[in-house]
Amino acid sequence: MAVTICYENDCDPNVIRGKKVAVLGYGSQGHAHALNLMDSGVDVRVGLREGSSSAQAAEEAGLKVVPMDQAVKEADVVMILTPDETQPAVYERYVAPNLKPGDTLAFAHGFNIHYGYIKAPEDVNVIMCAPKGPGHIVRRQYTEGSGVPDLACVYQDATGDAWDIALSYCWGVGGARSGIIKSTFKDETEEDLFGEQAVLCGGLVELVKAGFETLTEAGYPPELAYFEVYHEMKMIVDLMYESGIHFMNYSISNTAEYGEYYAGPKVINEESRAAMRQILARIQDGSFAEEFVADCNDGHRWLLEQREAINSHPIEETGESIRSMFSWIKK
Repeated sequence: MAVTICYENDCDPNVIRGKKVAVLGYGSQGHAHALNLMDSGVDVRVGLREGSSSAQAAEEAGLKVVPMDQAVKEADVVMILTPDETQPAVYERYVAPNLKPGDTLAFAHGFNIHYGYIKAPEDVNVIMCAPKGPGHIVRRQYTEGSGVPDLACVYQDATGDAWDIALSYCWGVGGARSGIIKSTFKDETEEDLFGEQAVLCGGLVELVKAGFETLTEAGYPPELAYFEVYHEMKMIVDLMYESGIHFMNYSISNTAEYGEYYAGPKVINEESRAAMRQILARIQDGSFAEEFVADCNDGHRWLLEQREAINSHPIEETGESIRSMFSWIKK
């Protein structure tokens, strides 16, 4: 199925410039959205809870900072950028009582709308602007004159111009400079979760750990194992990112390319693909969301146990020691 990609000529900057925007939260995505919108000439305020440690940083950056409920009352567009697990409580306490008919409720990830943890009233728009990159990259590329591609979605169009608002908002954060892809809350949520779990975070981390453990268990020095399966990974990914798999293969030796075709399918095989299909099915039927929310309600018990395990893994200890010798890596 072909996708629709929009650029600056497809967006009307005056739409978002004519709105009062509230950004709730000032974390990785929150600071990028708020600062980029401000620099794009948008009337933006940051809504934070009382005593937030982020207030000083936002104010020093030149942003207007107000309590969350006041931010929602003032705004026409409310972008919720607190963590997924806190959004339902933030919505119920600060957003829902202060939404006005015709307002626009916005998200950068569809989790809570798609799985029904937040149910917006029928008289407000529900849209998404999801930059495809971490917030610090979203901000950096904007200041450098480029932008991170965005996904734009409309879940509910109460005013008849929700798409115009969504595209204009994406323009404001810099997405139109590189491309805004029209999508849906369902597709964004399910594909994003799958990518994180099966490839980008879950799959990649386990692959690196398995390679490190295989080499060290066979008696190879952990420092050399780190370089082979961890350090050089960025160089390979950068080549693929810049010009594709074919360019990466062009850049490596014939020996490495031959080994890729021989060994790759043995590691990522039909059993791996069956596991990926199972992961996707659990995302699609809501099982993953239910388990994640249950763990959140249990104080992140399972998440914190796993975090401690990976933080104390030998590959992290080895990596910390090696990276300390790299003068080009900032502390």
